[in-house]
Amino acid sequence: MSAHSRRKFLEYLRNSPLLLPAAGALVAQDPASKAIGSPDEALNVFDFMTAAQKKIMPQHWAYLMTGADDDLTVKANREGFQLFQIRPRRFVDVLQIDTSVEVFGQRHTSPVMVAPCGSHGAFHPDAEIATARGARDGSAQMILSTYASLSIRDVAKEYGRPLWFQLYPTNDFEVTRELIRRAEAVGAPVLVLTCDSPAGANRETQRRGWDKKQPQCRACHDTGVPNYLREHRTFDGIDLSRVRGHLYPITWDLVERVRRVTSMKIVMKGVVTGEDAELCVKNGVDGIIVSNHGGRQEETLLSTIEVLPEVIDAVSGKIPVLIDSGFRRGTDVFKALALGAKAICIGRPYLWGLGAFGSAGVQRVLELLKAELTVVMRMSGTPAVANITPRHVRRRPC
Repeated sequence: MSAHSRRKFLEYLRNSPLLLPAAGALVAQDPASKAIGSPDEALNVFDFMTAAQKKIMPQHWAYLMTGADDDLTVKANREGFQLFQIRPRRFVDVLQIDTSVEVFGQRHTSPVMVAPCGSHGAFHPDAEIATARGARDGSAQMILSTYASLSIRDVAKEYGRPLWFQLYPTNDFEVTRELIRRAEAVGAPVLVLTCDSPAGANRETQRRGWDKKQPQCRACHDTGVPNYLREHRTFDGIDLSRVRGHLYPITWDLVERVRRVTSMKIVMKGVVTGEDAELCVKNGVDGIIVSNHGGRQEETLLSTIEVLPEVIDAVSGKIPVLIDSGFRRGTDVFKALALGAKAICIGRPYLWGLGAFGSAGVQRVLELLKAELTVVMRMSGTPAVANITPRHVRRRPC
């Protein structure tokens, strides 16, 4: 294939609405592919991928893009959306579109939220400060990771509105208690417990992407759990001497201990089956995020959009259900809303925006997804999110 033909083929892949992660990675890794020069040039979130890869250290890019094992669940998350078709309705006044949703009594102008991801300093010098600024200007709810590069106090100050805080407990509950206290101190109303990471994952793509010729950052490669945690300012001033592991199984006993020390809403992130969703309701959890960690933790081949209906059925409307993993288009967001999700969280797309252009990139990613959602809502005869129902999608016939 000539260089010209290859560029044309890669351009086709990048602009395809059915773009898969493998194709997207191929475009981003092609040296001949031209990166956008500003956020305004982006036509969709994939356009940020090439620009971000050119600026992010190779090890950090591998960390961002990796899945578990063969990365097949990363691919499955994207392919899952093709299993559902949109059923547009006509004869509806759609001149005015309202994309707002209400979650836990708070009104959000868009159902797209910023998912918790660790170590934003690996992708941009301003780290979570830039993310917070972009999320604020993009009017999106931000969920801050335990493993943020910066302190929750500094991020909350920049964000200027209530953060949600995502918690990874350690073996030392006093550390967990202090992290919760700090989240409450900045007014966080929601605590997100991630239950799909009881141990480290087999991330081969990440390991293959380590370039020994490149300098290593201590936050990624420092030896020993306490030293690793100290490189994340979330843990500033906390005694970490008793911490032996930074990934710890979530049990209902632990959830009860957490509940006794906080008044925040507790949301369980990582639920992918109806059985576990029923347990969440039974044990008094306030909400669920259907998530497979973006395909990074376990190679299940279960896309979150496919398992969403059984989780929705299991909770029977008793608690709100959110979802993440693989969302790249407004049509993806629409399908999840139609299947019953209250909101959608994104991860890699806003990190592409962050790596490429800092806060302006984050904001633009959020704007693009909201704009695409507005278009599909108008085309589907749904002037408000409340008008989107299961009747607006169907499973593709075999």
